[in-house]
Amino acid sequence: MSLGQAGASLDPDQAENFEDMEKQFAVKAVQQMTTYWAILEKMKGSQLRLTKLDDEIYDHFKKDFPEFDPAETINEDTMKSKEGKERWRNFMMAYEKKIDDYNFGTMLRANPKFEYGEKETIFAMRMQFYAIEIARNRQGLNDWVYAQAHTT
Repeated sequence: MSLGQAGASLDPDQAENFEDMEKQFAVKAVQQMTTYWAILEKMKGSQLRLTKLDDEIYDHFKKDFPEFDPAETINEDTMKSKEGKERWRNFMMAYEKKIDDYNFGTMLRANPKFEYGEKETIFAMRMQFYAIEIARNRQGLNDWVYAQAHTT
C-alpha cells in the first residue's frame, strides 16, 4: 500500500479505511502467533525449520548480532533504539527478495521461557521473529513447549 509522498495531503475520499487495515493486521499477527505456538506444541522447536533459509538466516544473525543471547529477555529499548533499528534494517534488507512479508509486523515473545502474553510479547518485524526464533530453536530453548503439551 502506498500513501504517496511523505507530507503529501491525503484525500479522505481516496483513503482506505485505516481502522479496517489495523484490524486485518491484528488478525493476521494473532493467527501467525497462534499457529507458531500450535506447531511448537506438536514438534520440538529444535527439530523445526521455519523457512527454507534457516541456516543462512541463523549464520547471518550470529554474524551481525554476536552479542545477542537468545536465552535472555530481549531489551526492547535497545532493539528499537536508533542504532538498533539501523542494525535490524540492514539485516532485514538482505531478505527483501528472499522471504515473503519479510518486513510484516508480527508478535515475538520477549523471553523464550514464557508463553505469549500481554507483558511477554513485543511487536517485531517478521525477519526479527525468524532470526530470534531460529536461534532459540537451534539452542533447544522452545522444546519445553512440546514437553509441556505432552505431559500427562
